[in-house]
Amino acid sequence: MLASDADRERTVDTLKTAYAEGRLTADEHDDRVGRAYVSRTYGELAALVADLPQSPGAMLPAVSPMYQPFPPYPSQAVSPPPYYPVRQKPTNGLAVASLMCGLAGIPLCLPAVAAIALGHIARWQIRSNGEDAEGGKGAATGGAVLGYLGVVFWLILLLTTGSG
Repeated sequence: MLASDADRERTVDTLKTAYAEGRLTADEHDDRVGRAYVSRTYGELAALVADLPQSPGAMLPAVSPMYQPFPPYPSQAVSPPPYYPVRQKPTNGLAVASLMCGLAGIPLCLPAVAAIALGHIARWQIRSNGEDAEGGKGAATGGAVLGYLGVVFWLILLLTTGSG
């Protein structure tokens, strides 16, 4: 089978490694590199490095780039894209305030009314800014619901203690 330029380069790389490790003299290295560049077949290339240890897959036939499981050379390896953290959407501050007032509205009366107002304003802001741009819809709803429950609780408490 005919050898490609990439095959010749891989063979020359193997020869360079062998020369750097002291397995070849300078004359042997120059002679084999010269013959590698004029070689036409895999057999001629294999004969040049037959007496040298090779890296795994050094003389494998070239495969179409589409079917190669790994890049043929480390320099061609593609590094994964850098990690970009997911940007959290900001939470509406009035939604958080509504939830806090709703929680405080059970033992105290006045924060329950504030929770209702803040919850409705926060839901309006979230809707107008777009739900994808701003979070806190659940906190605003929860604060408003807790506010309504607090007002109902205090009304029932006032009506039952005031009539007795």
